[in-house]
Amino acid sequence: MDLSKYDIGPFHDEMFVTAGNPRAHAQAIARKLAAMSLAELKECQLTSETALRRLGITFNVYGAEGAQERIMPFDVIPRVIAAEEWDYLEKGLVQRITALNLFLEDLYHDKQIIRDGIIPADVIYSSKGYLKECEGFSPPKKIWVHITGTDLICDRHGRMHVLEDNLRCPSGVSYVLENRELMKGIMPDMFYAGDIRPVSDYPFHLSQLMQYVSGKDRPVMALLTPGIYNSAYFEHSFLAQQMGIELVEGRDLIVQNEKLMMRTTQGLTQIDVLYRRIDDTFIDPTVFNPDSVLGAAGMFGAYRSGNLALVNAPGTGVADDKVVYAYVPDMIKYYLKEDMIIPNVDTYLCWRDRDRDYVLNNIEKLVVKAANEAGGYGMLVGPHSTKAQQEDFKQRVAANPRNYIAQPTISLSRTPTLIGDALEGRHVDLRPYILYGEKIHIIPGGLTRVALKQGSLVVNSSQGGGSKDTWVMR
Repeated sequence: MDLSKYDIGPFHDEMFVTAGNPRAHAQAIARKLAAMSLAELKECQLTSETALRRLGITFNVYGAEGAQERIMPFDVIPRVIAAEEWDYLEKGLVQRITALNLFLEDLYHDKQIIRDGIIPADVIYSSKGYLKECEGFSPPKKIWVHITGTDLICDRHGRMHVLEDNLRCPSGVSYVLENRELMKGIMPDMFYAGDIRPVSDYPFHLSQLMQYVSGKDRPVMALLTPGIYNSAYFEHSFLAQQMGIELVEGRDLIVQNEKLMMRTTQGLTQIDVLYRRIDDTFIDPTVFNPDSVLGAAGMFGAYRSGNLALVNAPGTGVADDKVVYAYVPDMIKYYLKEDMIIPNVDTYLCWRDRDRDYVLNNIEKLVVKAANEAGGYGMLVGPHSTKAQQEDFKQRVAANPRNYIAQPTISLSRTPTLIGDALEGRHVDLRPYILYGEKIHIIPGGLTRVALKQGSLVVNSSQGGGSKDTWVMR
């Protein structure tokens, strides 16, 4: 493969400094890539797609015609991260999740951060993720956010920023694990050319986390899924199988004497710790959404009585709010007395008059997001939008300013991607997965999502994006 023809364009390319000139940490990988023919690369790509179908690694896309099941698009050219860069990211992520956990514990008890004027009370109490039912309660070990997927982006100068936090039910880690196995099988020579940190121990660390928060030596553990029609059902079943725990739905559960029980062929069995993959308000219809059939009546009472540990804890959604995100630098300074290691993206809060005026007058330059949407929905990418779309979002912002933020349009870094018969640069982001148990463990690398459409900055699979294996060098 002639790498000298690869065009890095006016962006930060993560593998090459200039065409044919790889960065120091990617040289061994680039040599292997250069030694492969186009036919060999395309054969690897075809093999990967066949394997994904055979393994049933799919997700659902919801549209006007209902849900469509698709394989997750996968690119065989890995994203490579230098050891020293990963060390920096790890420190920043540990700092961030530590502060966010302290924030949640404070918020549902003394609310000192509000009393001291660091974050406005209205911002908190108007958040859809704030649950007054959690006030005065601490989850086991005072850990609120056990599993986090923090989205990172790299700008044109090669500097990482935190784009958003995913603290409720972050998805995608199954693709990390399966992508790695796929790459080891279809491109073993390239994989073993580098000294790459493993990711396969994630289910073990997750299982250890669940055991720790249960407070028992041999707890009964289960994973709660909304069912087979959920977009991430493959991941739910995959993780339950990898950890050797039960996969349950709401219809499998019943609460007796403030204990959560699951129906088995041998009768009812008490669950000690439940990894929930449903949103907070669907957990218990007697406390939250009365129409929910995804959880179980009385589950929240079992949780508050101490008979059940929930992963993640209910109430974490307030720290998932994109408006609250703007205050994380202040949280880090307030709770840890430290400066933020990985910066946020500059953020305009539309509830502020000055910020809102700027957004409305410059919407064609900005990325506008709804505070509690995910998956690329409820978002406007100004430079790639039409006048009609811009006017629509102006009306949305004006009607409900608290629900919207805006950020500058950042030229995301790119990595080489096999497109047709050539390597072309495509924009990427990164979602590392953080496990907070007895210790904080971060899977090396995480999920690299790639915008497969030329020029697109939207990497979400539901919006036409795909994924790559992420190689962190030792």
